[in-house]
Amino acid sequence: MKNLTLSACMAAAAFTMAAPASAHSTLEVGEAPAGSTYRAVLRVPHGCDGQATHTVSVDLPEGFYNAKPMPKADWMLETETGTYETPYMNHGTEMTEGVRTITWSDGNLEDGWYDEFVFRGSIGADIEPGTVLYFPTTQICADGTADWTDTSGESGVPNPAPSLTVVAAGGGDDHGHSHNHGAHGDVASADVTIGELTLSGAFTRASLPNQPVGGGYVTITNPGDTDDTLIAGSAPFAGRVEIHEMAMEGDVMRMRELADGLPIPAGETVVLEPGGYHVMFMELGAPLVEGENHEVTLEFENAGEVTLTFPVAARNAEGMDHGAMDHGAMDHSGGEN
Repeated sequence: MKNLTLSACMAAAAFTMAAPASAHSTLEVGEAPAGSTYRAVLRVPHGCDGQATHTVSVDLPEGFYNAKPMPKADWMLETETGTYETPYMNHGTEMTEGVRTITWSDGNLEDGWYDEFVFRGSIGADIEPGTVLYFPTTQICADGTADWTDTSGESGVPNPAPSLTVVAAGGGDDHGHSHNHGAHGDVASADVTIGELTLSGAFTRASLPNQPVGGGYVTITNPGDTDDTLIAGSAPFAGRVEIHEMAMEGDVMRMRELADGLPIPAGETVVLEPGGYHVMFMELGAPLVEGENHEVTLEFENAGEVTLTFPVAARNAEGMDHGAMDHGAMDHSGGEN
């Protein structure tokens, strides 16, 4: 992994220029519950005092864990990892380090243009409601920078850092919480139970004409005492269905088939969501059209087969889109890397 620190970026710039206070870089959703998964959309409204931005770098605060950035077409993506001051538990495993800085570089955001930079992560469950998490951000241009790094919280400062206010679990703007299926248009299917498993919030997304693949998403909860595994799937509208995982390795987003299936541990919930685990509808017979409903059969090692309805949501429904993302930055090899 290539490391690119914020200090190194700033050293490369000749001087710092403050942008107009009326056009700060901000997060699209400013509140999220403690213990939730948060999809951050960093809005960058302009360049540096008339110059185009070629690099955007954001530092992640303590309490924001397991961060994963979204690649952008025509931009290089780099991350810097570091140690967490306070470790956190992720599905029974103690996590002591992770991504602390995300940098998109070698791009071109003209001063008169607007763009968004997306990443996601988990908000610590022990963070007190009312806590403000700051995401200091720096834009780098040819002859200077625009710094959004003030974390004082004072009103009227010219360069406030993008911020997120943590609210009590169950509160906040659900559009920032990736486990809220209302975020994709209230089209998710009803809950289905098979054996000890409960499947909820299933949906897929509209596809482009001639797009050969699509993704399927669902939340699987296993409250029982026995582990299970999602091992296969089928759908009449696809030539075959595979179980996939997407994850960052260095600066490349790799997508691979989980040939041995996806474990559903006892007492845990596994979320199939854009940018992570998902079922992949291969060899689509026709485009998936928003508003349609499609039946999909999933097979579990212990619970057996279950057929549920996957409503088709909008193409931009929450997270990455298989048809629109930068496939040049993705490895589709399907093998171990």
